[in-house]
Amino acid sequence: MIVAGIGFRRGCSSDKILGILRAALSLARLPQDALTLIAIPEFKAGEIGPGTAARTLKVELREIDSDAIGAAQAACVTRSETVNRRTGFHSVAEGAALAAAGPGSRLILARIDNGSATCALAEGGAG
Repeated sequence: MIVAGIGFRRGCSSDKILGILRAALSLARLPQDALTLIAIPEFKAGEIGPGTAARTLKVELREIDSDAIGAAQAACVTRSETVNRRTGFHSVAEGAALAAAGPGSRLILARIDNGSATCALAEGGAG
């Protein structure tokens, strides 16, 4: 299972989200069809960009609750004080990816940023 965790500014277009997803997969040397799902924080539910991106890539979009993102923070490698002040988390993208990938998951790509969105990739653990 390969999960892309996405953090993004309100109103972020699907093109920006697709761009960062494709860049992340390329950096991780994974084909586009390796992606299993896109995970976003539930506090960004209702934004159009992520849903459109998920439909374009034909993958599931999952909203991750704040408790799960918070529980994953210890495993995150990125520590952004700016993001922490805004959201209460040091890395939304990494936390969402790890939480959605489940127990035993690991980051395979730390957060990357395109100015409008961030993306991190996690691989699901065994079991």
